[in-house]
Amino acid sequence: MSAVQTNEAPGELELVRRFVNTRDVEEGTDELRSPDSLLGWFSDIGLLDGGATADEGDLDRARALREGIRSLLLANNGEERVEPAGLSELNRAAASVHLAVRFDADGGPTLEPETFGVSAALGCILAAVVQAADEGIWGRLKACPNDACQWAFYDRSKNRSGKWCTMEVCGNRMKARAFRQRQSTHER
Repeated sequence: MSAVQTNEAPGELELVRRFVNTRDVEEGTDELRSPDSLLGWFSDIGLLDGGATADEGDLDRARALREGIRSLLLANNGEERVEPAGLSELNRAAASVHLAVRFDADGGPTLEPETFGVSAALGCILAAVVQAADEGIWGRLKACPNDACQWAFYDRSKNRSGKWCTMEVCGNRMKARAFRQRQSTHER
């Protein structure tokens, strides 16, 4: 599904969508396959400078955060609630980034990481989640419910009813699968 670049999210929420999509379930690929690739990805999107370092623990935290956010996006799409173990793992990863409330020149509050390196980059992603929730657009970022896909997308439908990353691919596949299941049930 990595070729699908539609349904980009507005503002900083696009960072979250891109982060979740670093793992392509359908293709079985992961852009975050090593500490170096993690650093490279964060550098490419402008969240890290050249002096940052990462280890396996950073990679594990980043992946845990990514998959935790993916489970939230599935919940945004009407899937089952987030598993308690997954929520615990997500909260553990979130606690490690140490976000603090700061005020800008206009007196508006923002969340900013109090750390550096990978923790700060992960903090920026979480700050974007909180900002989107505050703006009322968090629920529009969803993950495709097709287990073979789970691609993150932004639902731009008027009534927030978008279900699939693309109707042409996953929507048609899932509707055909449901039809076949109904047909096999009627044949019994």
